[in-house]
Amino acid sequence: MRVGLSTLPDTAEELAYELLAPLGNRWRHTAGVAARAAELAAPLEVDRDVLVAAAWLHDIGYAERTVVTGFHPLDGARHLEQLAWPARIVGLVAQHSGARFVAAARGLAEALAAYPDGGGMISDALTYADQTVGPDGTRVTTGRRHDEMLRRHGPASWNARVDHVRLPHLRAVADRVEHRLALAGVRG
Repeated sequence: MRVGLSTLPDTAEELAYELLAPLGNRWRHTAGVAARAAELAAPLEVDRDVLVAAAWLHDIGYAERTVVTGFHPLDGARHLEQLAWPARIVGLVAQHSGARFVAAARGLAEALAAYPDGGGMISDALTYADQTVGPDGTRVTTGRRHDEMLRRHGPASWNARVDHVRLPHLRAVADRVEHRLALAGVRG
């Protein structure tokens, strides 16, 4: 599959639906993240097509046919790379929501580093969208999302093991995004 830039969000939605719709809440969460990303793009002054496409694709690594390592950001990025998606989107999927912290704990840091996201506000926007949408696709606060994630994954999970370094990162992302939204006159 060769993806043209003018069709990124639509093509991303189609692929996400194909891979994630059978997963119920994972699909609802993804659709909510994509909707949230679409809302954030203009006030944050980021490329809407790239952000929304990455939002649709951020969790495809959970789909059974994409799983190789069991680490969804890396598995999703590798799948997208195989499908010739733009490197910027592949990197955003790989690095979303502080994936580097979990990758380091799992011994996958080098593999994940092969997919840089370029950083900046677009990376923050994807993470913020992901961290403000619950598993069922409804809007939540970052605190509520964090608490729910830890409960769902459990105290022995990789996410719990790196929470002491990942949580400050996620809070800093939320602060940057909410500050930028406030400057644009938009409530986070």
